Amino acid sequence: MKSLLFLASYVLLALPAASHPGMGEMMGNLRRESAKAKRADAKQLIGDLKTLADSKLTAIGKDIKAILLDQKDARSTTIDTSIPPGTVDSAACKADLCCVWKWISYEMTAKFNGTSGRCTKLARGAVRLGFHDAAVWSNSTTYGGADGSILLTDEINRSDNNGLSAIATEMKAWYTKYNKYGVSMADLIQVGANIATVVCPLGPRIRTFVGRKDNAKAGPTGLLPAETDSADKLIKLFAAKTIDAHDLVALVGAHTTSQQHFVNTARDGDPQDTTPGVWDVAFYPQTTGSPPPRVIKFNSDINLSKDSRTQPEWQEFTGTTGQDHWNEDYAKAYTRMSLLGVNNINDLKECTKVLPAARTSFVNQDQVLLDMWLQGQFNQLNNMVDDAIMLTGVVSTKDKREKE
Repeated sequence: MKSLLFLASYVLLALPAASHPGMGEMMGNLRRESAKAKRADAKQLIGDLKTLADSKLTAIGKDIKAILLDQKDARSTTIDTSIPPGTVDSAACKADLCCVWKWISYEMTAKFNGTSGRCTKLARGAVRLGFHDAAVWSNSTTYGGADGSILLTDEINRSDNNGLSAIATEMKAWYTKYNKYGVSMADLIQVGANIATVVCPLGPRIRTFVGRKDNAKAGPTGLLPAETDSADKLIKLFAAKTIDAHDLVALVGAHTTSQQHFVNTARDGDPQDTTPGVWDVAFYPQTTGSPPPRVIKFNSDINLSKDSRTQPEWQEFTGTTGQDHWNEDYAKAYTRMSLLGVNNINDLKECTKVLPAARTSFVNQDQVLLDMWLQGQFNQLNNMVDDAIMLTGVVSTKDKREKE
């Protein structure tokens, strides 16, 4: 890796100023490769992977280590479209580790898909819940992380977790239903975050691992970011979680799907870009630009977009190739996030195959009305992202049956 860095740096120094079309792009690519080499050298291992020799690693352990060291893509197209071999109670299902997760995936996917084609509030809540369970950890703590404690203790009642009550209720119900089949709350939360991410149009299909252990002790306080934080505070906060500035920029992009309810209650339901419920890169340029009136910007995001340590990557995600670049970087960064505080990473198993297929394209059928709403031409519609009927008058077959 260091030799690659040296070579890239040497080539950059040797190249003359761009004098013909394509030279600037080539130099930009070389700079990105140089920066990537530096980041890879600085990546830290976590959990039991810090001490285990390569000879002791399982195949999954080796893959996760490679993802954490930025040597392997964290996305996967491996999918199982078959029907589970039996009900969750059946011997056939119990013989397949991922069978129970297939049934859970069916339920979550149904809840996370909105009739508008966008992902629902529950999906967006599931992504945030995954963050909030895992991020309550730092390299100076002895507990916390992706351990399910946010829902196994009173941790969910902290003000940091305002707005998560609906997804918390759903997760607790799924836990009650599936825990007897060996499903931990820690896994349920993180698998839920990954399913929600890929259900959101354009979202990445992140490799998904199970086997985390639950912890009934509430996580430490003061470890979650605030929307008013400075860039310096955020960078230091995440560095203590082994997440560098580059990956921090990738992670905050999840704001692209959101509608806020507590940061500014006078603007309840306002989104953070013009395509709420869609996993696109509109959030990045709109944070630095002049979006429509209803788009709300967090001070923390504005601060990151301007800081010299984070601005270059912010601009990379803003560019024409930003979507795939962001999806790749987000998948790696979130894989790390989802394993914070997990000390049995080498023993985890993979159940990525149960996730639904990625949705690589999406057209907002109601974008004309959505744009009018974003311009403030009519009142807030908090269910807009979820329910197409709110804007289009389209009623699903299910809705028609229920009205008859």
